[in-house]
Amino acid sequence: MSAGSNALVSRPTVERARAARLPWLHRRTPLVKIAATLPAIIAMFVVRDALSPTLLIVLCGIAILSGTRMSPRGALLLLVGTPIVLAVLSVSLGVWVDPNVASETASAAPLVATLGLDGAATIFEIAGRPFTVAAWATGLGTALRLVAIVLLSLVGGIATAGDDFVRSLVQHLRVPYRFGYAAMAAFRFVPRFRSELEVIRAARRVRGIDRGRGPIAWLRSQLDVAIPLLAGALRHADRVALSMDARAFGYAPTRTERHVLHTDAADWALPPIAWAATAACLLAPSILN
Repeated sequence: MSAGSNALVSRPTVERARAARLPWLHRRTPLVKIAATLPAIIAMFVVRDALSPTLLIVLCGIAILSGTRMSPRGALLLLVGTPIVLAVLSVSLGVWVDPNVASETASAAPLVATLGLDGAATIFEIAGRPFTVAAWATGLGTALRLVAIVLLSLVGGIATAGDDFVRSLVQHLRVPYRFGYAAMAAFRFVPRFRSELEVIRAARRVRGIDRGRGPIAWLRSQLDVAIPLLAGALRHADRVALSMDARAFGYAPTRTERHVLHTDAADWALPPIAWAATAACLLAPSILN
């Protein structure tokens, strides 16, 4: 099986996902998933409370776990890695906050008050600079928003095949197919380059070339691999250009579609449901207060 077919197995198209009855997120068209998550992503740049991103993180985790074909290792990484990332970011972002004004920020004060903590209390000191609870709360609020943006992007992209995304742009948003299918050809370069890189490294190991150790030997091996990889990329690009010319690519203003993305009732229902859930998460702090 080629690298391109492996990519299709890991991220099947919408047509294959519906035929195989894969989890629901695989069966939705790409633009529908982007439209469902885009308002929440924009909202994360303006909200300052900690509850809204926390609720969105939980909802995104549920959507990813229930709607994607994820391995047990990937699910464990999501469940365990998210709190670890939040903890690390809350500290690494909090140390840059001025402890004198941290307790007065709009994102730290509600969280400190909710947890019943003393914002001026010092957790530890770095080179004589105190790291206070308010600074940690400010870093935690920023970390929650960043993680929420990443997970919202994963909801729209983790179960989306690159080919389907391009087809959706061309068929639904009327993007000129010259740009869309040129981008699709570029997407297909990546798995081919990965396969060629593995072949080149295997050939070097057989010849006994990659025996050096250390950063200098590693850098030298990377530079040596780059030359044949670049030559292979140029040959492949030339073949793709000739193939597109032979098919009169770009001659007509429109082109017949081999695969048509059809939207069903579930596709139309997903954005309103997602927008309602986003609104509920954003209004939750004011309702609870």
